[in-house]
Amino acid sequence: MTILSTNVQPVLDIINNWVLVGRALVGSIGALAFVLAFLWKMTAVEPKTVLQAKQWIQRIVVGTIGVEMASTLVDVLKGSLG
Repeated sequence: MTILSTNVQPVLDIINNWVLVGRALVGSIGALAFVLAFLWKMTAVEPKTVLQAKQWIQRIVVGTIGVEMASTLVDVLKGSLG
């Protein structure tokens, strides 16, 4: 182990913790939001409301994918430090 890798380890641990918290929040809140938007879509009567629900479902899916891509990027950046 070099001096650089021992100095970087606490930072990597903090980053790991925040990534895990972020994934957990997005997973739980995203799943709840998806279910609610899906129920909204299924119970909507007006075509405009159905379209709005579909748009929210798309936003939730894209946001979840974005968080996963960001966490993958963080993993790549952490790998370059260690």
